[in-house]
Amino acid sequence: MRPRVTLVLAIVAVLLGGVMLVPAAYARLSGGHALPSLSGIGGGVEQVPAPTPTAPPPPTLADAPVSVNFQGKFFSWALMDRKTGEISGAPNMTSTNSTESMIKAWIVSDYLRELGSKPLSAARKKQAVTAIRDSNDISAEALYNAGGRKPVLDRLIKMCKLTDTKIYPDRAKWAYTQMSPRDAVRMGDCIGDGTAAGPKWTKWVLNEMANVRGSVKDQKSDAVQGGRWGIIDGLPDSITSQGPVSIKNGFTMLWADVQWHVNCLAVTDDWTLAVMMRYPQSKGLEYGAKVCASVATQLVTPQPGAALKVPQQPGKL
Repeated sequence: MRPRVTLVLAIVAVLLGGVMLVPAAYARLSGGHALPSLSGIGGGVEQVPAPTPTAPPPPTLADAPVSVNFQGKFFSWALMDRKTGEISGAPNMTSTNSTESMIKAWIVSDYLRELGSKPLSAARKKQAVTAIRDSNDISAEALYNAGGRKPVLDRLIKMCKLTDTKIYPDRAKWAYTQMSPRDAVRMGDCIGDGTAAGPKWTKWVLNEMANVRGSVKDQKSDAVQGGRWGIIDGLPDSITSQGPVSIKNGFTMLWADVQWHVNCLAVTDDWTLAVMMRYPQSKGLEYGAKVCASVATQLVTPQPGAALKVPQQPGKL
């Protein structure tokens, strides 16, 4: 081969090598992965690797908009980022509602923490289980009595650093304790971080809350009240599959004002959410359950490329 031809071929080879090396070098400098080499000069198909799946984004807490076509006297919500302690919510998230059965999660936790190193009897364990899973009023009252009644609520306010909660004048009525959504998520965080039940019983309490049972139609008696509805129904599999969601709802049709008093509380490792409301008797418990689910969907349902799913128009409930 002639020297001139050899030189030309050498130059061509250098130029082609440079063309193929530039994309790879650029990819490394930009923090990406080098693209695979092409299949021959001027031919083949570039194979770009599929993106690595990422975990769903966390709930947003920056004045997250919630659109609910609510029809009642009172509606509010609050959401806490448990990693930072930051709370966002409705403008009236410091206003209060009667806690109803939502507070049973604290009553059980408080009893177990105060028990200390003493063994938990089979009878008390059954009361703790049914107070949470079945929202059993009789069991909750027994544990409330065992905890000293009003001091149970005093400890709640002090240990969970609540600022809006007021104990009802008739100290016997734990269900009438007035609590705001802001304080409700603080209580949820207090249960989740171990302050409420202590290191020995916290996982147990959260597991019981994750196993609340019964639908809105399963209101059989004071001892069996279905409470698995609301926030849990508004969460997608992409969130519930990551781990159990601990919940405790509170609800009653209060004849004093002929209004449903409904509260929903959920606790996860990353966040705690509370929705509270009062609305006319005629709408039924299912209405409140749907409101709680709607708020949850809007706040913590991840969408492609965004952290929120926010409806453009108020939802119809």
